[in-house]
Amino acid sequence: MALNPASFWVPDSVPMKLLFTLCLSLLSVTLLQAQVIEQDTIKPGRGTRDAQLKNIKDRKARLFKDSLGGTEPTNTVLLDTTLYNKYGDLLNDDPEYNYRQPLWKPTAQVLGINLAFMGFNRYVAKADYAYVSPTTWKHNLRSEPEWDTDEFGINFIGHPYQGTLYFNAARSQGYNYWQSLPFAVGGSLTWEYFGENTLPSYNDMIYTPINGAALGEILYRLSSNILDDRTTGRERVIREVAAGVINPIRGLNRLLQGKTAQVTNKEVYEKEPINITLFAGVHRQNVNQDDVFGAGGNKTMFNVQLDYGNPFEDQKRKPFDLFRVRAEFSRGAHDTISGIINNITGYGILFGRNSTVGKLDVLTGLFQYYDYWNTRNFDLGALGFGPGLFTRLPLSKQVNLYTNAHLGVIPLAGNSTRFAPDENGLRDYVYTTGLHGKIESTLSLGRHASASFVYYHYLLKTIEGLEGTNSIGIVRPRVTVQLFKNVSLGYEHFGYTTNRKLEQYATQRSVITDQKIFLQLFLEDRQRRGRYN
Repeated sequence: MALNPASFWVPDSVPMKLLFTLCLSLLSVTLLQAQVIEQDTIKPGRGTRDAQLKNIKDRKARLFKDSLGGTEPTNTVLLDTTLYNKYGDLLNDDPEYNYRQPLWKPTAQVLGINLAFMGFNRYVAKADYAYVSPTTWKHNLRSEPEWDTDEFGINFIGHPYQGTLYFNAARSQGYNYWQSLPFAVGGSLTWEYFGENTLPSYNDMIYTPINGAALGEILYRLSSNILDDRTTGRERVIREVAAGVINPIRGLNRLLQGKTAQVTNKEVYEKEPINITLFAGVHRQNVNQDDVFGAGGNKTMFNVQLDYGNPFEDQKRKPFDLFRVRAEFSRGAHDTISGIINNITGYGILFGRNSTVGKLDVLTGLFQYYDYWNTRNFDLGALGFGPGLFTRLPLSKQVNLYTNAHLGVIPLAGNSTRFAPDENGLRDYVYTTGLHGKIESTLSLGRHASASFVYYHYLLKTIEGLEGTNSIGIVRPRVTVQLFKNVSLGYEHFGYTTNRKLEQYATQRSVITDQKIFLQLFLEDRQRRGRYN
């Protein structure tokens, strides 16, 4: 059908120059959008692969960096947000290269993981609990589970890591978070009933799969940020090895699936920007209780904090597209009870929604929490779920106030009772349930300085062990001052209070403190500015 130019009516009040400008702008945006969507693709005949990759990364960083004082890149209008996040990265793994494998493959791998553990425990470690048989399996299936007496670190960090292996048997074979969770549950149950000759334990059947899935998703996402199937040569080898160290099951599956040798012309993995904070220095733990600054020895310590995803990016939220993990390691004078891991704390989003209230950027959501403290003075391991609120208030182009607050239910936790062992004399901690409240606030003065305040409070009631309740407070104020570029000098004070009321013993009250002086290296993703850490 022919178009009659006369059929297009333009009001006299609209200048032709304005119409021409609007049409040109729309055409420019359309052309730019098509160009940007293909920005991660290697194209034959346009230079070497390495040179094209460098240009792609530089262009993304330039186009999709955060505007100072804002929450999202200035050019997000150029992106198809059904495929990409606001930083030009995929919202989902490319299904063409990460298709879901048949159900029997992750199932067989979960069983293979358990068989490998069983073989090692029996033929290498020669552990008493490893000698299983149809008789022990029958006994376990007919018996009621128990609360075990394993060492604290084994139950609250060892078993969750074992759960990550089950989880990633599915996650690294094309299954999403929710589809992979049942494999963590199944792996844990089969291990409890068939992997050992001891009775199945309630705590392992809860803690292993649930926290295993959380830590497993974190490891999966971190390995995705390392992998880049567009690369070749030495860079590719380094990426594959690093990703395999972080996520061994994924590394194994990449070998089995031929992905380590697969070279693509485009990005095929979901990614989010990540900020990395490293700090190392001297850790002084006071010897006497109730001393705020008392006598104590000095130990070396190292911390790493990972901030993955932008809490203030307006997007449809998926499990763990936002998480924070902080791990602290100490050496010297038995600062920790087992190994060198002093504590690991973190949270990840399960569901969430972004909004704005005036200048205030807001994220509300449901979060999962993981807490592990294994210090000379106390043990605390907790699994939690609850609502969280994140806010960002830009005070100037360089200054931002970040605050997040959380309330949570704790289905299962372990807490030390070193002054009163359990009735069997086998376990120096009790199993508990309860509530927690957390607040973290940071005033960021750009590169120059920061001041943070962190407070956690736990209300715990014993469900197995010495009957009673415990009210625990943990406070961690911190200040940093820039020395040069991304290196700062920092000080953190740590305070732990406990008010334990036991039915069979006297009430226990104590205050424990320590201090840390450190050098901090802050590695900020080029595409996310604002000093969020």
